[in-house]
Amino acid sequence: MNPQEKLARLLRLFAAFARIGLFTFGGGYAMLPMLQKEVVEKHGWATEEDVLDFYAVGQCTPGVIAVNTATFIGCRLQGIPGAIAATLGVITPSLVIITAIAAFLRNFASEAIVRHAFGGIRVAVAALVLQAVVKLWKTGVKDILGFLLFAAAFAAVALGNVSPVFVVAGAVAAGLAAGRTGLLQKLQARQAASAKAKQRTSEGAGAQETGSSQSSGAASSEGDGK
Repeated sequence: MNPQEKLARLLRLFAAFARIGLFTFGGGYAMLPMLQKEVVEKHGWATEEDVLDFYAVGQCTPGVIAVNTATFIGCRLQGIPGAIAATLGVITPSLVIITAIAAFLRNFASEAIVRHAFGGIRVAVAALVLQAVVKLWKTGVKDILGFLLFAAAFAAVALGNVSPVFVVAGAVAAGLAAGRTGLLQKLQARQAASAKAKQRTSEGAGAQETGSSQSSGAASSEGDGK
């Protein structure tokens, strides 16, 4: 790869994460929908599973989750220069905007229009976080083991006030134990067999409906002939 192509890729990486940083309100959790749209759907730099893995690592490492995730993805795509480009891209919009409004927010924070605007932003952030939760559920909770891990992690965080670091570490240990004992493979095989059985059932029902309609058509044709 020549230097011009490498620079162009770094600039695209910077621009993509700058767009993410510009429209991410409410922290790293609200970043996930835009991250999937830019990295997975638009550019094809990673799969949804890869993004969720980076997101989980970014959650349990020191620092801001949005910055950590951008650094991991950039490093995977373009090495250390990519990590620097992605990190600068995701923090630059916030740095510029906060610097621009910091001097004026204190004077206008008590204004009704400002309070209403922030109220609307909080509602939009709640919707973004909910969308992220739904996507995480669809891609992460696929069997009974995943559901049990989800329930245990949710109870630990919501009821026990346990640090997310310990929750993620416990989930890693549970996943390793399930894989080592063969439980995970058995659950996956059972899920695949169930999916195949459902597919065969639906195909059989479709074939039966097709045969019934053909028989009805033939009977109707004979009646018309008579």
